[in-house]
Amino acid sequence: MFSRIKAYAKKIKQDIFVLVEAYKHPELPFYIKLLSLVIVAYAFSPIDLIPDFIPVLGYLDDLILIPFAISIVLKLIPNNILIECRLLAAKSNRMKKNNWFAGIVIILLWIACIYWIYLLFTK
Repeated sequence: MFSRIKAYAKKIKQDIFVLVEAYKHPELPFYIKLLSLVIVAYAFSPIDLIPDFIPVLGYLDDLILIPFAISIVLKLIPNNILIECRLLAAKSNRMKKNNWFAGIVIILLWIACIYWIYLLFTK
């Protein structure tokens, strides 16, 4: 059972990188690119809709929401583009290394959004 869970987690990680490649594909419609970008940013973001410290509910977005969103967007991508993106994701070494730069950028984006919301409500 543990090996099935581990394989499922690895597939989700691969699918996230497929969405990264799909985002860069020139033939993909804008709305699919936008969905891909939002899902990838949320998946790599340290900030969740439901904080992880809340018992049981905190992990629902990680266990249900992200895989569900990934599967929906993958179904929206045309097969020829999806196959090409899967090959590109498999060839890249990004799945095997940590990307600190991307993490810092995502954290800065969240801080900017929170600051913007703060300014919006304090004026």
